[in-house]
Amino acid sequence: MSLKTEVAIIGAGTAGMVAYRAALDHTPNVLLIDPGPYGTTCARVGCMPSKLLIAAADAAHHVREAAGFGIDARIDRIDGVAVMDRVRRERDRFVGGVISAVERWPEAHRLPHRARFIDAKTLRLDDGRSLHAERIVIATGSRPRIPEGWREALGDRLWLNDDVFDWTDLPESVAVVGAGVIGLELGQALHRLGVRVRVFGRGKTPGGLTDPKVAEHAARVLAESMPLALGSRIDEVRREGDGVRVAWHDADGLAHIEHFAGLIAAVGRVANVDGLGLENTDLPLDERGVPQHDPHTGRVGHSTVFIAGDAAARHMILHEAADDGHIAGDNAGRYPDVRAHPRRAALGVVFVDPQMMIAGRSHAALTEAGIDFLCAELDFADQGRSRVMRRNQGLIRVYGERGSDLFLGAEMIGPSAEHLGHLLAWAVQAQRTVQQLIDSPFYHPVVEEGLRSALRLLQRDLGMGPEPDCVDCGPGV
Repeated sequence: MSLKTEVAIIGAGTAGMVAYRAALDHTPNVLLIDPGPYGTTCARVGCMPSKLLIAAADAAHHVREAAGFGIDARIDRIDGVAVMDRVRRERDRFVGGVISAVERWPEAHRLPHRARFIDAKTLRLDDGRSLHAERIVIATGSRPRIPEGWREALGDRLWLNDDVFDWTDLPESVAVVGAGVIGLELGQALHRLGVRVRVFGRGKTPGGLTDPKVAEHAARVLAESMPLALGSRIDEVRREGDGVRVAWHDADGLAHIEHFAGLIAAVGRVANVDGLGLENTDLPLDERGVPQHDPHTGRVGHSTVFIAGDAAARHMILHEAADDGHIAGDNAGRYPDVRAHPRRAALGVVFVDPQMMIAGRSHAALTEAGIDFLCAELDFADQGRSRVMRRNQGLIRVYGERGSDLFLGAEMIGPSAEHLGHLLAWAVQAQRTVQQLIDSPFYHPVVEEGLRSALRLLQRDLGMGPEPDCVDCGPGV
């Protein structure tokens, strides 16, 4: 038995849901294929439950820090059961909203199956039926990467971020391997909630930062907020009793052995494309097996296949997945009138404390592109509003193009980085100059004044504006 449709979308996560809606703008003949359960990575195991855990950790941290304001506050205990109960309840609420949205769509449009390619226009469903689709969107998401042999070595003491948010209590201790976004966020949150933690990072650059000065500053600041072993090498992990044994060398070459209740592997994510039967097609694949595609159209080569979201293995971030889904779904629906879509300015945030962000072009991206740019920086140690709040740790570096005064981007660790990142990403997308940013309104006293000081220093170095006066660029602003 066979089925036919104009557009088939494999995957009902963020990218697949957006692709479905975009394709429907052009044709009613759209099928969404997903075996379930519905619910996006963000809602189930990513953005939202991690922020719930971080919110609990921040509450505990604020109580501990209250003494710095002359307030006598103490934590008698942290109820791990209650913490994780709220995380799960609120997580389930977010997931329920996603499930309700999908289940409101016509049942005839939803196929609760797995699918594999027979060829570039034909899919085989796991119930034996074949589906011919004029256009296909791959939106199958991603999964955590597990180092070879770790599952066998650790058994149920190996945890992924997917597992953490199903905990019913907090563990006594945990090793977190990976100092990227996921590892840092989980590691710091668990540490603040009273869990004995050590976060291991093979490299010396935390959280995806690329600016050497910001990365060095971040490594130092974050090491003060949690046990952080950057530049370490894991020699062995193995099950030992009810826990795990981790043997490792630190950045100085010294050997260590440490025992934990379990280990969280946060060493990246893998695109879910390996089980799709892509070898049965002539689609161009990269060395990872991911279809090569144009990010402005979502189209794979010159085929009628499009790809979106984490499956595309470009930027595994929700807003990028949603944009991918819209682009791929729109072009799959309107095919053969394939149109290039502009991409938003890059924006990435790490919700540690202090927060980290990259807005616009990163230091590495500018360097690799050979762009002639200059940097200026502001240390938040003496920034007025930040000192008032006792959140005066951080460094921002801003980038401007020599000759044009065009603002290009920034990297930062510091207070309110999630908000400053948005402002600066908007400025990059609007192609604002450094002078135009300086001319924008800044209230007093606010953290944004530190950004203004950095921009004025950048303007001076670009030779495009007056010498900054010492009051504006001094420690009090």
